[in-house]
Amino acid sequence: MRQLDLLAVELGDPQTHCRTRPQENAAVDSRSHRDTAQLALESHLDALRERLSDLKRIGGSPAADADTRLQLARTLVNLGRGAEAWPLGRESFNYFLSADDFESAADACDVLFQAEQPDSTCALGQGIWLAVTCPIDPELSIELLGHVIDETPQDADGAAVAASTALFLADVRAQGKHREDLMFFSTQTLGQVARQHSGVETPEQLDRWMDRLGLKEPEQFLVRLRQVVDVLVRDDWWFDREALQDRLPFA
Repeated sequence: MRQLDLLAVELGDPQTHCRTRPQENAAVDSRSHRDTAQLALESHLDALRERLSDLKRIGGSPAADADTRLQLARTLVNLGRGAEAWPLGRESFNYFLSADDFESAADACDVLFQAEQPDSTCALGQGIWLAVTCPIDPELSIELLGHVIDETPQDADGAAVAASTALFLADVRAQGKHREDLMFFSTQTLGQVARQHSGVETPEQLDRWMDRLGLKEPEQFLVRLRQVVDVLVRDDWWFDREALQDRLPFA
């Protein structure tokens, strides 16, 4: 119908053929931008594959190999080729975890989730567990929790639990301007979740809502987050959690 409507306008207005249509120009510009971005990603992919071959040839370090594989996986995900990205991201995850590089392991989980494969939600659960348990960049932790917020139905409590955890991590892990920015972002996210979940609009309503859902005390909402993670992982853990906790710096 939209095409027919456009045809009717053109037939009714002889001047239409003499004018430049902004919508068409915008569509052409958008396609051109997508094509340019696609070519840039494919070029980056070729460069990463060449780098991986060089690392194999010269006997590069396992860390460099894992990092390159993760970059390859991320680029493939951005190209919409999640099935190809999955084994690369999974290999990287295994290496980073064995090397106690928990931040990179959580980052690999983020890539694996975005690959949209059968076990992607399981990967997200592993990544969130690492993000909350290990002392990693709070920005990455908040990004992982953001996937739960985005994917949870508005009337379910999972998004509220994830948003409260994100605000908590921003508060206790970040510092300086970084903390201010993450606290502001996380506070806005929590307010948005509250509006979608229960129609919360005022600070007083927010306070009552947080009380009702047990979102004020970490010992309450972190227990509920553990339940969310269990649902995501479905008892398919890729590592021994107790053994990993024993290796942490503060263990």
